[in-house]
Amino acid sequence: QGQLVESGGGLVQPGGSLRLSCAASGAAFSILSFSIYTMGWYRQAPGKQRELVATITDSGTINYSDSVKARFTISRDDDKKMVTLQMNNLKPEDTAVYYCYANWARAEYWGQGIQVTVSS
Repeated sequence: QGQLVESGGGLVQPGGSLRLSCAASGAAFSILSFSIYTMGWYRQAPGKQRELVATITDSGTINYSDSVKARFTISRDDDKKMVTLQMNNLKPEDTAVYYCYANWARAEYWGQGIQVTVSS
């Protein structure tokens, strides 16, 4: 089994910044080396479906949703088994629960989610 734990969420004013971190642990990430996983962030706003925010593959290929391009930056540190999401110029529509995600072949893991609220 593998576990993903998010941190860094909270309340921020519009235009502000937050940095989300996700730490991976457990047997899945030890045996099959964290570095081979595609890592990502998803979010779910109240009354809406969960949506992709950003992903980063084992080779470093990055994909962003159009709504966050040029504002959010995803990165990974394979030695620390962590993935981060730097969020700048936050907007009220970024308010959601953010989930860390890991995928390799048929193995898929989700974090418990962390709240990000953008409000004045």
